[in-house]
Amino acid sequence: MSALLKRRFFEQIKVMFGADPSKPQQISEKAMQVHELKRMTNKADLQAVKSHLRAHEEKSTKWRNRRWATLICANLLFTLSFGLDIQILEGALTASRFVGFHLIDLNSALQVMLAHKHIINNLLIGTGTVLALWALLGGRTFCSWVCPYHLLAEWAEKIHLFLAKKKLVTDQTMDRRLRTVFWMIFALLAFGTGYTVYEAISPTGILSRALIYGPGLALLWVLALLFFEVFFSRRAWCRYACPIGLTYGVVGIISPVRIKYKLDGCFHEGDCRKVCLVPHVLDTVIKGRAVETEVPIGPDCTRCGLCVDACPTGSLTFEVKGLSKLA
Repeated sequence: MSALLKRRFFEQIKVMFGADPSKPQQISEKAMQVHELKRMTNKADLQAVKSHLRAHEEKSTKWRNRRWATLICANLLFTLSFGLDIQILEGALTASRFVGFHLIDLNSALQVMLAHKHIINNLLIGTGTVLALWALLGGRTFCSWVCPYHLLAEWAEKIHLFLAKKKLVTDQTMDRRLRTVFWMIFALLAFGTGYTVYEAISPTGILSRALIYGPGLALLWVLALLFFEVFFSRRAWCRYACPIGLTYGVVGIISPVRIKYKLDGCFHEGDCRKVCLVPHVLDTVIKGRAVETEVPIGPDCTRCGLCVDACPTGSLTFEVKGLSKLA
């Protein structure tokens, strides 16, 4: 990894904790040549190429369909295991047992140990397995490929965008540093009260338990969050509040599975940023921002694949570091 990419990598980590993306101060000579070539390209010719690509491209939903199918199947397996008493995947997303092997959600385990004020040995095996899994796959992959609230929030976002198009609502953005603040607040509450406060209001846990054991009054809280996201601020919980996303983002810092951006073929039309669930991670696709001709997207990326589906030139692709791109 070049020095510029290393510097960019650490900037991406700061962005994950809430810092605003910034224009890079240094760009490699090769990337600068590409940027300069794009500046010199006749705008009319470039627009003609864009129009041709859009006219002939087939809108892809490949990665979205794969993700939705994986998320629904994972959560249904919990429900069927309980309902049919087949003991394949027992428990819920916060704590479960897969064919007898314990799996503990990282954020839940952290909350429990902070509440008890010591490391609980019984949690280490299940936590270690989950830590290794999401470090391999990319931590926030959990958010878009497994979390049931993420799917509901994604659908709520579609309603929000429809209403916004009709000028019935406007999107109210908030400071992304709030998520780090909330993470610290919930950690301090667990430590100070001896109670896992966050688990009581976690929409991920509430929905997981509701799917398995049946609905309860806690679903009213989930509906309130979705109402807020539809009418006030799209995807507010995931972007500005959820400590689970931050925990798994940190875990995914070393992940070999990532989305890579290639500068050469990009027209900077912005379709990827329009569909991205966390658009701040795609600041590098803005014209003049890429520090190298190939730049991995940062650890706050949920690997949802929407940008890969949306990109008309294939400038964004899934890849495993050191190996080839994923189909």
